[in-house]
Amino acid sequence: MAAETSLPAWIPCKRALLHAGEFSLFFFRFLRESVKLPFEGREFLFQCYKVGNKSLPLTAVTSFIMGLVLTLQTRPSLASFGAVSLLPGMVSVSVIKEIGPVITAVICAGKISSRMGAELGSMKVTEQIDAMEVSAINPFRYLVVTRVLATTCMLPLLVVFADCVALFSSFLAYNIHGDISLTRFFSLALSKLDWIDIFPSIIKSILFGMAIGIIGCYKGFRVEGGTASVGSAANSAVVTASLAIFFIDLITVQITDIL
Repeated sequence: MAAETSLPAWIPCKRALLHAGEFSLFFFRFLRESVKLPFEGREFLFQCYKVGNKSLPLTAVTSFIMGLVLTLQTRPSLASFGAVSLLPGMVSVSVIKEIGPVITAVICAGKISSRMGAELGSMKVTEQIDAMEVSAINPFRYLVVTRVLATTCMLPLLVVFADCVALFSSFLAYNIHGDISLTRFFSLALSKLDWIDIFPSIIKSILFGMAIGIIGCYKGFRVEGGTASVGSAANSAVVTASLAIFFIDLITVQITDIL
């Protein structure tokens, strides 16, 4: 931080490059520590529980409303062309390919990344991380690696859960003005999907989860000062993780379009 405060105020790009360099070192340290033994398995499972199970209610409500709104808003336009039968396929492709992963990741960024930033920031301010180092415990491996791996593993599962809930709510919305069985609806919905729709969605979900975890931990680990900086770290983690999600989505969409 001393190098940062010594930078001239009229060179904001240098400060941005300094932050980028610190984050890169933090990320490469995560890659290095994640393959070293011993692996903190119990803490990893506990973080998976906190990331996955604790996010299910919010994910379910958000995806349920998302499927309802998408179906109710799209049906009149398709009905005017006599193409209501295409609605299940359109909803499934839209939700699974793009809307489901992005919306779920943004929701999880607000809940998970802020929590990680606040937790690690509080531990840093109260010198609990320093105490772990004195006790011969690797705080980076115990606190950062387990949290990042947990978000990386659990977010794809949350996305799959959100996609299923959104399709079910779309089925309910479809039956407000029509009459179709659940089996027929899902048959029409899944018939429009291809591997190029599903595989990029899974890859995006993994990258989203890693971004949420690594940014939340990075913001928490670099907290300095009093307790007021903990709130700033949590807020910064949410904003940065959300921007990273959209940036990753932009890149993966371009790669998918090329393929």
